[in-house]
Parts: sequence; C-alpha cells; structure tokens
Amino acid sequence: MSDELPPLPDDWTRALAIAAHPDDLEYGTAAAVACWTAAGRDVVYLLVTRGEAGIADMEPARAAAVREEEERRSAAAVGVHDVRFLGHRDGVLVADLALRRDLAREIRRVRPDLVVALNHHDTFGRGAWNSADHRAVGRSAIDAVGDAGNRWIFPELVDEGLEPWSGVKRIAVAASPTPTHAVDVTDGREAAVASLAEHREYLAALGPRPVEEQAREVVLWTTGGTDGPARVTFEVFG
Repeated sequence: MSDELPPLPDDWTRALAIAAHPDDLEYGTAAAVACWTAAGRDVVYLLVTRGEAGIADMEPARAAAVREEEERRSAAAVGVHDVRFLGHRDGVLVADLALRRDLAREIRRVRPDLVVALNHHDTFGRGAWNSADHRAVGRSAIDAVGDAGNRWIFPELVDEGLEPWSGVKRIAVAASPTPTHAVDVTDGREAAVASLAEHREYLAALGPRPVEEQAREVVLWTTGGTDGPARVTFEVFG
C-alpha cells in the first residue's frame, strides 16, 4: 500500500522529468509536480517525441503540433514553464546510443538534482503490458544519468561545451509496478486534473465522455482513489 511507503526525500531543488510522449506525465505524476512547484522547486519537462502517432484520425504532422501545444498548456497548469521536445519519431523508439546521448545532453544542460523517469518495466501493475516507447525511454533515462556524469562516454558533448554533470542525487521512476517511495499529492490533485484536461483533442479522440470527466477519473485512479490521502508512488534509485 502506498501509505506504507516512506516519503520521497525532498533534499533537491531542480528536477528533470523525462517521458516518451505528451500526456505521459499527466497520468498521476503531474500531481506530484504541482506540489513540488508550489513548494518553490524547479521542474523541467523533456518529451522524447511530439506524440504524432497518438491520434488515429489525425495526420502525424498536424497531431505533433496539436500535442506539443497541449503539453505546454498542460505543464503550465502545474507550474512547469520549461518544456523541451527531442523530436524522435513516435512509436518506434529504441534504447540505443543515440537516445542515451540526447538524454545525457539535456541532463548536462538542465543540471538537475532529481531525474524523474517513467516506468521502464515490462508491465504496469497486474499484467498490463507497457509500451515499447515507454520501456525504451525509461531505461535510457536511467542509463543517461550515468552517461551525463562521465566525460569519456560521449566526449562530443564536451566539445559542445557541456561539461559532465554528476549532481543527480536520485532517479524516481513513476508508475513502477515495484514502488519504494510515495509523495502525498492531496494538495496537487486538482491541478493535475486541470493539467490532464488540457490534452483536449487527445482525450476527445479516446472516447465520447467529456474531457474533464475523463481527466478526473484518471487522476483519481492514479493517485489512489477517494479513500484516504492521495499518493503518487515512485521506484527510487540512489
């Protein structure tokens, strides 16, 4: 149970949150982000793709523009105003050296104390298969933290003027099936609902129910429901 997990340590000031697609961070994690930014912490979002393959009846170039704009509004709803996109192709991500290099580059640029990644395991919870993009980005983000601190793995980054950064104290993996820590997000849940609701065209494509209704249902589900305090869990390394 999440209420039995220790709290995520708060000995950090800047976080880099890495995800594969626009909307990934809004499925629960944004509630924690809202609490962090309200407490004066700085959070940067890094999206590996623009989500162009995510709306079945919308041509990819149009979907990319729509989803990027929705993500910027969504991030602003929880106090995040630095949103970056790598532009890798949606749906076919691979955990290779190119992805690790791009992630290590942004870690060196942002110089975070905390890196938030999304679930890199095969499944979500009980038997729900995790997507290939999520697995590739989650694993690569963890590896890139080490790469960012090692001058000799991607020496071309030093040539770009980006010195190694070894200041990441820990990695917090959201939506892991094996969580180790939790964040009380009671004060951030409403902001998280508003954040997910900004993905209006994406959610409208998922079903006919009102966007706000879908957003509230998802955020309640991913933060522990209505019984007791709201929690977001993380598997923490470091």
